Amino acid sequence: MIHRLYEYLLMREITTPPREICFMLTVFDLRSAPERINDVVRWAEAVPGIGMLTFHIDTDDLSCVTPFIEDLKAVSEHARLELHLKDEVFCSGEGLPVLIVVGRSGREEITESIQKIADEGIDPCDLTEETIESHLTFRSSPDLIIKTGGSYLTDFLIWQSVYSELFFLDVNWEFFRKTDLLRAIRDFQSRARRFGA
Repeated sequence: MIHRLYEYLLMREITTPPREICFMLTVFDLRSAPERINDVVRWAEAVPGIGMLTFHIDTDDLSCVTPFIEDLKAVSEHARLELHLKDEVFCSGEGLPVLIVVGRSGREEITESIQKIADEGIDPCDLTEETIESHLTFRSSPDLIIKTGGSYLTDFLIWQSVYSELFFLDVNWEFFRKTDLLRAIRDFQSRARRFGA
């Protein structure tokens, strides 16, 4: 009961939520609570103004994720899911856009972007930030990155997240609650964003 009241009070405080939120996860996080991604998507759907969610699962071994693929795909039952498993892509559903990326790094993405630019024969003197951005695989530009259970971040979305706000929680992923999401959003609202200035 007290928890529901706290959720209600936090929701009342949310006026300008981040447009895009990214969660940085590990295989251990996924293993400990595979259903939590679906929970978070449902919680975010109730917050007006959130336009996209991204989840990155940091691993070099896709076999660790295989037992949880159906849990990940369950998101498509109520949201628009784009699931990347290394080079395979699964798209399904309608609603809030949700990007789940397994086993891809930011370095790989930038390297592939540069290779595409080189293949197109673009003169290095004509290279701009917009050129690089148009060749990136992931078009997500998170306003807020949430990391549970510690301060370790991956290099995922390293280009796109240069101006992102970071929110670190001591709470492990399996214990992440709706109130934690709402507190992160409330904290985001209170920050004066400078976008590198």
